[in-house]
Amino acid sequence: MDRRKFLRNGAAAGLGLSSLHLSIGPAKAAEGTGPAAKDAADEFPLLEASIDTLQQKMQSGEYTSQSITELYLQRIAEIDKKGPTLNAVIELNPDALAIAEQLDAERKAGKARGPLHGIPVLVKDNINTGDKMQTTAGSLALEGHKAAKDAFIIARLRESGAVLLGKTNLSEWANFRSTRSTSGWSSRGGQTRNPYLLNRDPSGSSAGSGSAVSANLCTVAIGTETNGSVVSPSSVNGIVGIKPTVGLLSRSGIIPISATQDTAGPMARTVRDAALLLTALAGMDPEDTVTLTSQNKAGIDYAVSLDTEGLKGKTIGIEKAALTGGHEGVVTLFQEAIAVLKAQGASIVEIELQKQLNEPNSVEGLVLQYEFKDGLNKYLATAGAPVKTLADVIAFNKQNEKRAMPYFKQETLEHSEALGGLDNSQYTEALKKLFTARSIIDDILRQNGLDAIAAPTSGPACLIDLISGDYRTGSSFSGPAAMAGYPHITVPMGLVLGMPVGLSLMGTAYTEASLIRMAYAYEQATHGRSVPLLAQGGNF
Repeated sequence: MDRRKFLRNGAAAGLGLSSLHLSIGPAKAAEGTGPAAKDAADEFPLLEASIDTLQQKMQSGEYTSQSITELYLQRIAEIDKKGPTLNAVIELNPDALAIAEQLDAERKAGKARGPLHGIPVLVKDNINTGDKMQTTAGSLALEGHKAAKDAFIIARLRESGAVLLGKTNLSEWANFRSTRSTSGWSSRGGQTRNPYLLNRDPSGSSAGSGSAVSANLCTVAIGTETNGSVVSPSSVNGIVGIKPTVGLLSRSGIIPISATQDTAGPMARTVRDAALLLTALAGMDPEDTVTLTSQNKAGIDYAVSLDTEGLKGKTIGIEKAALTGGHEGVVTLFQEAIAVLKAQGASIVEIELQKQLNEPNSVEGLVLQYEFKDGLNKYLATAGAPVKTLADVIAFNKQNEKRAMPYFKQETLEHSEALGGLDNSQYTEALKKLFTARSIIDDILRQNGLDAIAAPTSGPACLIDLISGDYRTGSSFSGPAAMAGYPHITVPMGLVLGMPVGLSLMGTAYTEASLIRMAYAYEQATHGRSVPLLAQGGNF
């Protein structure tokens, strides 16, 4: 996400890729969203394969989980590490093939666990896995840290029969280190790149998960979001991302930023695959009391009711500012998307949401800084990592400045450390103002009879810039749902000069099922995903 602007306000209240030979020229997506271009140079046998197709192939005996896992491992070795060098995967699971073999034995014995049985999944490196892999948030300060047990959502993932393929790179500390950080860069993992154009930013902080899914390095992946870190990398990497209601997925065992806004979320090439992963991850966790608000909601199968008429009879609010502002290519795509929504039976109402969120926008950065210090200190106190406090992290980075901070520093960490505790009146007053986002959104939904609010997710990917950091190529729509803790789904809307842009749909708390149905209907009407042709050379 782009946290730079509001963190900068809250604190006050390169790389030489231009000469690379790049793989460009997207083809229409294959399975799930449209036919692939027949002359596509990428001949990966599992290209665009969905969860359902892989299940069919395993059921028929054409593939096993072990052979599928081997193919993805080979794909990572060839695409991620050799060339085009996406650098999306920070670490592979040495037990992946053994897990797949065990799951194959279960299938042979007639004990398939469900839709994710035998499916390889990549996981963001700020989520605990109680295995041989590290959990570091991309930070050298946590290098060597291996979690004692799985995060709750990882335990759910294992129970579903998924294969933990590895960990993905991310913007260090989930993009919460500097006001001019570069998305997709971490001191442990280096720079992740966008598979559509290698000198373009993959966005953050779930950069590795977005790049990996788009490049077919896995079937699906898990990201995390505080504000934009699932939906933004999904948008610019041409995939589907779901930021669920805060409380639907447990956060225990995830390196935190904000107890108010943090959540994990699925990232996939199709709406159905994202829905299947969301279903597997949801559940109430006694260690994360916020999940108690999801009682009677965590057991929903988010994929069971998908149909192509999911937009029929719906009323969707359109962010008025997006009809004229921003990049002209994004505006055109959005206008075309609105025409599709209407053609699929939805009614459209123009609204103005973003301009009403000035008060919560003004305090969000401050709330996150208070909560980051509190949450990280609690996490590190029991983590068994070489650093035990935020102060320790800051000291480590200073002592190892050439390795840990070669491009940008850690002023965000330092600002957080300088703040008091969560009993501070500055924090409690700011939190009250942040929560007004919920009533603002709910009032707009109720007064206009809306089922959802739509806007472009973000602009096309910016250039990677390790000197100045990220910059915006258009407005972002991640803020409203993030500040309110409400659900938000992005689905590929099309390309602007070869770079993907997503369409966002958001609603009030726990309306994931409805939003997913609408997103599915839009996806099936447009087939907006295009495959990055990674095997095709060229210059931009």
